[in-house]
Formats: sequence, C-alpha cells, structure tokens
Amino acid sequence: MIQDQYLIECPIDSDHDQIYLQNPPNTKVYIEVPPRQDIRDPRGINKHLKVDFSDVLAEPASFHSFDKVWTWSDILFESSKLWCYRIISLLCAVPVSLLSGILFALLGCLHIWCAMPCIQLCNICMPPIRSLWASVLDIFIAPICSSIGRCCSSIYVNVAKQRL
Repeated sequence: MIQDQYLIECPIDSDHDQIYLQNPPNTKVYIEVPPRQDIRDPRGINKHLKVDFSDVLAEPASFHSFDKVWTWSDILFESSKLWCYRIISLLCAVPVSLLSGILFALLGCLHIWCAMPCIQLCNICMPPIRSLWASVLDIFIAPICSSIGRCCSSIYVNVAKQRL
C-alpha cells in the first residue's frame, strides 16, 4: 500500500492549477518509487526465483495473438502465480518452519554438546598418536618405499616407432 507521504492532493479547479503544480515548501518530490520496506530476502538467496510473464511466454515478431488475449494472459499468469504461491505457502509454511526449527535446534544441540567435545578431545589426543603414526611410517613404510624406489630407478623405457 502507498504511504500517505507519497500521495499528493490534486483538487479539480482549473483556476488554481499553477499553485498546485508547484511543490509546497518542506516537501520531498520522489522521482523514483521508494524501495519497499518489507524485505523478506535481505541476502538475496532466492534471486533465481524471480520469474515474470516475459521470462516464460514470448511471442516472436512473426506471430502475435490479439492484444487483449496477450494482456489477459499476462494478468492471469501473474495472478495465478501469486495466489497459488500464497495458498501453498499457507498450507506448507507453518509445518515446514516448525520442522526446520526443530531440525536446526537438534543440529545445533548435537554440534555444541557432541561434535565439538569430540573434536576437542581428538585435538588433545592427537599429538601422541601423530608421533606414534610417524614412527610407524618411518620404521615400516619408509624402508619399503625406499627399496622399491632404488630397484625401479635403473629401469629405462625407450619408445620408438617401428616402420613397416
């Protein structure tokens, strides 16, 4: 709905037209439509859902329906899109928001009380396990890899084309 500050009173009196065409003192003149104050997607996560009539239906220059058909199609498309969304969101918004709230509360609780203590416990216990694992790799795996590397270092492969 348009707020009162954007409305201008215009009486139908031809004698005083010049008075009303001028801006009264201490009033703002808006050239563009002011931005909507009710922003429901402040981060723009659903920009891809802005679908207009011209994004879905378009007639090429060689084919044109009647002007009234095109206008009414546009009106019906926008109205049906709006009202179907409102009805579906009326039916689905409350249960989905309730389930989402429960799910995010559960995930938050599990993260705070289960995951983070386990991660911190692993961070505390890791230095001894890391040094033990490094010793196992140095004792068993490193000599095997070094021996295989020395054995394979004397192998040379030549690729030649054979003429027929």
